[in-house]
Amino acid sequence: MSESYTDFANVYDELMDTVPYEKWRDRILQMIEKYGVSRPERDAEDALTSERNLVLDLGCGTGTLTELLYQAGYDMIGVDASDAMLAQAIEKKEETGSEILYLQQDMRDLSLYSTVGTVVSVCDSINYILELDELETVFSLVNNYLYPGGIFLFDFNTDYKYREVIGDTVIAENREDCSFIWENEYEPEERINRYDLTLFLRREGDLFEKAEETHFQRGYTPQEIREVLAAAGLELLEMRDADTDGEVTPESQRVFAAARERGKERK
Repeated sequence: MSESYTDFANVYDELMDTVPYEKWRDRILQMIEKYGVSRPERDAEDALTSERNLVLDLGCGTGTLTELLYQAGYDMIGVDASDAMLAQAIEKKEETGSEILYLQQDMRDLSLYSTVGTVVSVCDSINYILELDELETVFSLVNNYLYPGGIFLFDFNTDYKYREVIGDTVIAENREDCSFIWENEYEPEERINRYDLTLFLRREGDLFEKAEETHFQRGYTPQEIREVLAAAGLELLEMRDADTDGEVTPESQRVFAAARERGKERK
């Protein structure tokens, strides 16, 4: 099996065309307005205001959400570990003329040149962190790079979703230029979901090329996330069911959370 998000990156946007990016953008904008310090003001006259208004998309993938937030007026930084995914993001940047800064980094080794007013991380990015101590490292780095009073907005798939909904299932879809088979296997004790992805990519005419990737994700409980946020020095502001926009229940499959930096002196 190849490294995650290599061949998949080339067809990611096509296969993920049902992902509600606009809904996520709207929720993020509402949360920034409600809790945050960032404002959609480019070309600030002083450096501190520029830092406060910066938004980091952590695990930005192909940059779809990054572009939407840029279009909403925010200066954007996109960080992702996959060079193939970032290549797609940079193509979008060249097409739109946006001035997004993209960095290839593992979120466990996040390194920025300044603080940022807001960090966002959606679409399962957190679930790719497989150990609680590594998740605390990520959250601590987020807290470190947040401007005083800045906020962290993220989602995560729950243990319930992997255990009861998608674990041990096979998903297949056939499209004109690509097809895929997505085989899930969930280990409930370790709470790790392995999915083997087989892609059939049209190259020319009726010729298709087969590619394979393996991905691993961990299911988290809301309580675990609360505890790791607290250990990292972040203040939880709210959690909600990301699909219903209502209260989190034992059957919630994706949870959206908002947390705030604490501990730094305001500038």
